[in-house]
Amino acid sequence: MNIKAAFLAIGVALATANACAVGSVADLSVFDRSENRVLPVYFHEGRYYVAGKPGNEYQLTLRNAQPGEIMAVVAVDGVNAVSGETADWAQTGYVLSAGARYSIKGWRKSLQQVARFYFTELDDSYAARSGRPDNVGVIGVAIFRSKREEPVGAIGEPLRSRDRAESRGAAEASGSSVDLSNRQPAAPAIEKSLGTGHGAHENAPVQTTRFERAGPVPDEVITIYYDSDRNLLASGVIRAPSIARPLAFPGRFVPDPR
Repeated sequence: MNIKAAFLAIGVALATANACAVGSVADLSVFDRSENRVLPVYFHEGRYYVAGKPGNEYQLTLRNAQPGEIMAVVAVDGVNAVSGETADWAQTGYVLSAGARYSIKGWRKSLQQVARFYFTELDDSYAARSGRPDNVGVIGVAIFRSKREEPVGAIGEPLRSRDRAESRGAAEASGSSVDLSNRQPAAPAIEKSLGTGHGAHENAPVQTTRFERAGPVPDEVITIYYDSDRNLLASGVIRAPSIARPLAFPGRFVPDPR
C-alpha cells in the first residue's frame, strides 16, 4: 500500500494550534486561575474567542509591546473594569511602562483591592446585576500610546476619573466612544451564556499616575469574546475533532517483535 495513502486512510485528526494572546501594540491573554493555564484563543469569522468554565476564576494579562508607556482602558461585559462605568474609550485605565506585563484579576474596588473575575451564568454577572446585561460575554481593551517621551509611573497604575482633577496630565474626554461592548453574535446556545461575576476581594495595590494620550483615538482595540465550550461548539467557533470511519482503516497495524 502506498505510504501516503495509508496515512490518509487512517484519518488521524490533528488539533489545530491556537494562539494564546491577541494584539500588536499590546497583547492580551486570558488566564484561568482555577486551572492554572492560559486559555487558547479561537479565531472564527473575524472574531477571537476563548472558552470559559462556569465557576472558574480568571485574570486578564496585558503586555506592553512598545518601547514607550501605554494606557489600557479595560472593559468586561461592557463595563469599565476600574470605574464600573458603561464602557467608553475616554475613561480611566491601567498605565504600563515600556515592555511591562500586568495581570488584571478583577473589578477594581479601591487602590488596594479588586473583586475577582470569575466565569458565571449571565444572570449572575456583574453587568446583569448592575442592570446592563446586553453586552455580556465580551472583553474589550482600548490601547493608547503616551504623548510623553519619558515614561512616568509604575506598572499597572490606574488613572481614575475622580483623580483627573489632581492629575494634570490626565487624558481629557474626547466625546468619542469605542466599541468595547460589542454584543456577541446570535448563536444556537445550548446552555446559558457566560458572563463575569463579582467575586471575593483580593489585594492588588496600585497607585495613580499622570498620563497624556498621544491622540483621542485608540492606537489599537483588542476584543475577545467568551462563552462555554458547549456553546462555542454549537455555534461553530470550536470544531469537534473528526473521527475516522471504520472502512478508512488500512486493516493492518504494527505487530509485536519476535
